[in-house]
Amino acid sequence: MGIIFAKTPKGQDEIGTRSGNLTPRQRRVLIMIDAKRTVDELREMLQSDDLQHTLGLLEEEGFIEVTGIKDASGAPLPVPSEPLPSITAFRPAPNPPDIQEMLQARNFIENTLRTFCGPYAHLNILEAAHAAKNHEELRLQFDPWFHAIVQTREGRRRAEELRGMLLRVI
Repeated sequence: MGIIFAKTPKGQDEIGTRSGNLTPRQRRVLIMIDAKRTVDELREMLQSDDLQHTLGLLEEEGFIEVTGIKDASGAPLPVPSEPLPSITAFRPAPNPPDIQEMLQARNFIENTLRTFCGPYAHLNILEAAHAAKNHEELRLQFDPWFHAIVQTREGRRRAEELRGMLLRVI
């Protein structure tokens, strides 16, 4: 099964105006989205390990939206009447904050940064993660953490797996 994205009016406008402060990578992915290609087809074309993360950022900022689904044979499937969930949206934050999950997320961020980037790299991310008082504050470190991880060769290889593991507890 493959998800198909299309540009929203905001995404179409971004192509012409460049007003959304997208990185060159995010802009390149936005340009490639055509309401016909699945995520897997985009991944083959762009040869990127962090495509899902980039698509999630574009979706959350309102530049793209899910418009279709294809089955494994490439045949279109009926689109559900309810909106499909975002591919990277955080789950609803527990209220009050789940202290155990926050501890797991902090430890995961710390351990992965040390493993993939080195023991003294990205201390600012670690400090901010440890200072977070709730899930929302901790989630602010997700993007910096992910970008730090994909800067390493081994991190790029395992980016989607690591991303999914952190999303379970953050």
